[in-house]
Amino acid sequence: MTELVLVRHGETEWHAENRYAGRSDVALTPRGHEQARDLARWAAGAGLDAVLTSPLSRARDTAGPAAEAAGLGCRVDDRLVEVDFGRGDGRTREEMREAFPDALAAFLERPATHPLPDGESGVDAVARAAPALAQAVTAHPDGRVLVVAHQTLLRLLLCSMLGIPLDHYRAVFPALESTARTVVRPADRGPAALLRLNERS
Repeated sequence: MTELVLVRHGETEWHAENRYAGRSDVALTPRGHEQARDLARWAAGAGLDAVLTSPLSRARDTAGPAAEAAGLGCRVDDRLVEVDFGRGDGRTREEMREAFPDALAAFLERPATHPLPDGESGVDAVARAAPALAQAVTAHPDGRVLVVAHQTLLRLLLCSMLGIPLDHYRAVFPALESTARTVVRPADRGPAALLRLNERS
């Protein structure tokens, strides 16, 4: 069966301040580029059949070296873009608490069904992104596909594939580490198998 290797992009310029990076096109830091090179070293011998990436530059700049090392093209899929955090994009949690405390509290309690103001719900994000993974599985039966995207979207997709309520994504998956590999094997019926979480070479 197909293996999906889910990877969060490398460190960005907003990591240090813990700012919510949704649709903003935030660049990788020098450390983020080094993390991308580490991922490429793994990809060179990983037996990948395809590489998919979000359109945002932090994901493309992480996926590109891995695709090149594997001798593959890198397919950009707009459906893999990060969740839209609306008015929370670019802000820290403390800044959101000052600007819209009630909405932030609702988001933290049920983050998939109570989006930040003017933002996208996690439910809607899964509805647009899950078909991209399903098509990859169909296109590469018994293959291995690297998917480089974003922390919130990937945690939501993991919950969806594993049969976990989407509102639990923050509790069940507190963090996906930058460029660490989380491997799932989707099933024809029922939940997927989680083979590895936050694995590094």
